[in-house]
Amino acid sequence: MAASTLPQSLPATRVQRGWNFGPGPAMLPDTVVKRAQEALWCFEDTGMGIAEISHRSRRFLELALKLETGVRTLLEIPDSHDVLFIPGGATPHFSLIPLNLALARGTRRATYAITGHWSRLAHREARTLIDATIAIDADHDSDTRAIPELAHWSIDPEAAFLYYTDNESINGVEYPAPPAVRTPPLVSDMTANLFSRPVPIDRFDLIFAGAQKNLGITGLGIVIVRKERLHKAIAGWPSILSYGDWADSRSMHNTPPTLNWYFALLMVEWMEEQGGLPALATRNARKASILYQTIDQSGGFYRNTVSPECRSRMNVPFKLSTPQLTELFLREASQSGLFQLDGHRSVGGCRASIYNAMPEAGIQELCVFMNEFRRHAG
Repeated sequence: MAASTLPQSLPATRVQRGWNFGPGPAMLPDTVVKRAQEALWCFEDTGMGIAEISHRSRRFLELALKLETGVRTLLEIPDSHDVLFIPGGATPHFSLIPLNLALARGTRRATYAITGHWSRLAHREARTLIDATIAIDADHDSDTRAIPELAHWSIDPEAAFLYYTDNESINGVEYPAPPAVRTPPLVSDMTANLFSRPVPIDRFDLIFAGAQKNLGITGLGIVIVRKERLHKAIAGWPSILSYGDWADSRSMHNTPPTLNWYFALLMVEWMEEQGGLPALATRNARKASILYQTIDQSGGFYRNTVSPECRSRMNVPFKLSTPQLTELFLREASQSGLFQLDGHRSVGGCRASIYNAMPEAGIQELCVFMNEFRRHAG
């Protein structure tokens, strides 16, 4: 065997890494980064890096089974639902969902609840394929962003599904609980909050998410879908667009992004070590409360315009009074090791994304900085 040198270990301190408040790609736990570093060099006793081994090898198939089993256990997914891992993140499902859940069963009707950028984009994509009506449109500039009560929704009872985005990562709007409807079946984009709290999976026909928030790195999407909604072939469409085909192939219709699957497994194991979703939900609520308290007690220096009952626990947007002050805030924050606090380019301002991997210590350090900045720049 050719001689080679072992990789250097990552530093034990946070001096170089700082706190990453990015919305995705998001912060990863230190232990996950270190384990991935080792596996990139050599995965267990295989003599090869995790990004090099065959996806058809026994060792990778064992990894794949552990990943699916871990996801099912964490989310308490019933046998009535399949778990799919599909390359490409979340956005492709804006089109795949109306194709698989409406057109494949011979209907063109679906209903969308719009509460922000991502649900609006999903509705726009769906309209190229089906007749997508709007149940609510709460995505507008106002003094306070809120989710209207269900009595004010206009829902087509004959629709193939009711689609909503559980957590709007740009606008900072999150549903406290799934909409309490019996029909039509629920479909939800949970990219920005899946694995942050328990989810009543049996309430949904389909849930999907990109992995880059709480489940690893970019380039992978997870789909949890009721088996009876799967179709192995959709007339006139390529098989790769069929969720049923992905289910039959155990998510290996093509060569999967093996490194992404490995990161997802590491994150699943890390979440289990944290006590599972109930423990993470408690911790996430506490973290968000600390940050919102700092904003609310700033005397208007920092402003969050989301109604308290639907404030996101994962993505906390806030604004300062002027673009110049915002620019100064972001520059000084970065110099203090508080990174990627920029608001989305479509809305500006600031945004702190505080997914599972962000510990309370990071929130406390951000709040100390925010109070100090208000004192010297206010």
